[in-house]
This record gives sequence, C-alpha cells and structure tokens, in this order.
Amino acid sequence: MENALVRARGAPVLESIAGALILAVGMGFGRFSFTGMYPLMVKEAAMTVSGGSLAASANYAGYLLGALAVSRIDHRHAVRLCQFATIGTVVCLATLALHPSIALIIGARFIAGAMSALALVAVSVWLFHVVGHHHGAPILYSGVGTGIAISAELIAFGHAGGLWTAALWLLLAAASAILSAIAWPAVARNVRSYSEGDEGAGGASSTNDAVIAPRALIAIYGLAGLGYIVTATYLPLLVRNALPQVNPVHIWAAFGLAAVPSCFLWHWLHHRWGSRTTLAANLAVQAAGVILPVLDHSAFAFLGSAVLVGGTFVGTVTVVMPAAKRVAHAVKFNLMATLTAAYGLGQIVGPLLSDRLVAHTHSFDQPLVVAAVALFVAAAVSCGRGRA
Repeated sequence: MENALVRARGAPVLESIAGALILAVGMGFGRFSFTGMYPLMVKEAAMTVSGGSLAASANYAGYLLGALAVSRIDHRHAVRLCQFATIGTVVCLATLALHPSIALIIGARFIAGAMSALALVAVSVWLFHVVGHHHGAPILYSGVGTGIAISAELIAFGHAGGLWTAALWLLLAAASAILSAIAWPAVARNVRSYSEGDEGAGGASSTNDAVIAPRALIAIYGLAGLGYIVTATYLPLLVRNALPQVNPVHIWAAFGLAAVPSCFLWHWLHHRWGSRTTLAANLAVQAAGVILPVLDHSAFAFLGSAVLVGGTFVGTVTVVMPAAKRVAHAVKFNLMATLTAAYGLGQIVGPLLSDRLVAHTHSFDQPLVVAAVALFVAAAVSCGRGRA
C-alpha cells in the first residue's frame, strides 16, 4: 500500500491527462462522434442507413491500415505522430461540414479511422515508453469515453439550438482543435520523466494463470472488436427507430460517460484478479449489454445497453494493452500494433455483416446476437490456457 502511495505522488498526472485528451480527440471525436451524427444525417437525407454502414466500415478499414502503418513505431516519433493524428482528425471533421457526397464521406471516414489508430498507438507508446508511466493506463484510456460524452452532448446541444449537421461538424472540429491545443504542451515534453518497475507494466499478478499468450490475446481482441462495434455504430439509430420520443444522442452520451470510470474499475480488478479472470468478466458483461436490446425494446433496455457496453469496451483496452506488454517479448512483431489491427479487422466485419443481415431481416436483432456470441467466445478464450 505504501509503495502504491509513493507511485501515486510521483506519477505524472498531467502527462496522463494530456494523453487522455489526445484520445478524446482521435477516438472520442474522430471515430465515435459519427455514431451520434448518424441518425441526424439520415434524418436530413444527407446519407442513407446503408451509406452509413459503408462509411463506418471505411472508418474501421482506415483504423486497420493506420495500425499496420505504425506497427514498428519508434518511440522517438511518438510525439509528432500524436500531433499529426489530432490535426488529421480536426481536418476530417471539418471536411464533413462541406455537404459532401457519399464517396467523400466514406473517404473522410477512412482517413479519420487511420488517424484514430495513429493516436491510440502513438499516445500509448508515448505514455508507456517515453514518459514511462504504465500506471497511467486508466486515465489515458478514459479519454475515449470523455471524448464520446463531450461530442455527444455538443451534438445534442447544437441540434436543440437548431444547427444542421454541417454546422454540427464544424462545432465538433472546433472543439477538437481546442482539446488538441490544451494537450500539446504536455505531450511535447518528449523526455522520460518517470520510471516504474516491470510490475507496473503488467497490471496484474505475476502468476502464470494471470498471463494470456500473445496469439490468444490477438484472437480475443479481434472478437472484442466485432462484438462491441454493432452497438457502438448503431445504438442511436436503434433508439431513434424504436423510441422516437427519446433523444438518442443522450443515450449515446451515457455510453461515453460509463466508459470514463470503467477504466479505473477494470484496472483495479486487473490488479486483483489477473488478466484472465478480469478479461473474461469484462467480455461477459459486455455481451450481456449487447444482447439486451434484443430482449427488450424499452428505453431502460437501451440505456442499460449503453451503460454496460460503454462501461466495458474501453475497459477491454485497459486490460489488454498492459497484459500484452507483459508477453510482448515472446513474439518478434509489434504486439500492441497487431492487437490494434485485429481489433480494427473485427470492426470492419461488424458493420458489413450487420448491413447484410439487416437487408434480409429488416431488424438489428441478428447482428446484435452475432456480436454477443463473438464476445462470449472471446470470454471463453480468455479463460483458456495456452503458451506464448
């Protein structure tokens, strides 16, 4: 306990918060603000549901490509890549304010996806390797949920004020630029200002039962990407279709708000239970949240889905990334980037499969069932045993 207090007093909190802001821009705004804007763009006939699915898959394809592009990132370039990712995100958001064609929307979402992967990998390398603060993972990854919540409420506020989607995209771009400007001074301090022992990297006990083999982690993370993305892409649209009297953006904001404290909860459980048990529990709860709207179409069910999935999906990252660092020495490739790519691949499959199933059934029930099954399988793999 005393060692934990010493670490907390000496920890570079400002650097962790700056990293969280980078993820708020690159992930919360760059990737997930589209989910809140999706039903509004469909309502304004700026895009069809099918076009939105293609744009979502393009975003995740860009995410996959971005992850592969930085698979051998040198920590010396992490700061510049963080800056480049935030600038690229702001430009992509502003581009969507130009009343673009569906082709331009898909292109902008593709580039935004690449910027998201770049931001995630670069800022993780920066905080963990340059700053040397592995215990900063909960604060860092809480930036995703913070960005989702802020962008969702900006959308809700702007829409209530009569703004159309073009003006809303400009509002999101301006907010992203402000958050980036706040984060840059701390991120630009490209020096190792902190040092932790190897125990800080793992986030769990050192027993063999707590360790998950690299290839098992890749499979788990890919399934997790497929599992959460259906809810993360279509939840506001589902709410709007089922409950027209409910503002779907507020439900989406609950998704982001639930993600913020979840990073700390799952990080704490990771230390107490180890990687296997924590990850299995995380994915099982997430699966329950995904399947909930299939069982009940009430506002309570949609809110429960938002809280359960939002309260676990970033927690998956909070567990997987430190767990991966513990076993990265067992493989010759960049495990963190490979995990990000696997997650991206799962996210590409999700919307494409959903679009195909919805075209045949005119319901999102089947896509949600498939996503929940993927998460339950990932939970089962987490409980298994395997060598690195």
